[in-house]
Amino acid sequence: MLGFLKKLFSGSDSELGFNPKPTGGVEDLEMFVKYVVTNLVDKPQVVNVESEQREKVLVIKVTCQKEDVGKIIGKNGKTIEAIRSLVNGAAGRLGTRANVEVAD
Repeated sequence: MLGFLKKLFSGSDSELGFNPKPTGGVEDLEMFVKYVVTNLVDKPQVVNVESEQREKVLVIKVTCQKEDVGKIIGKNGKTIEAIRSLVNGAAGRLGTRANVEVAD
């Protein structure tokens, strides 16, 4: 039992058989953003999500109807901050940084 605990807390994951690999990619991040945004807006058929790599940051750009921009941003920007936080966390597991921008 003590040996197991030493292995567990020593940081050697491969000895325990636990070796997680990140799955997905940029396309999955785009699909996630599109899924969330289309479920927030009134006209989901108009939503467009594109991504581009700028230096060391992946930028995901969302375009939609002007009337729906407020729904994506949310009260005091809390909704877009939550989306950005989730996307940036998932991108961190892929070894990159990501940002979500809403186009006017």
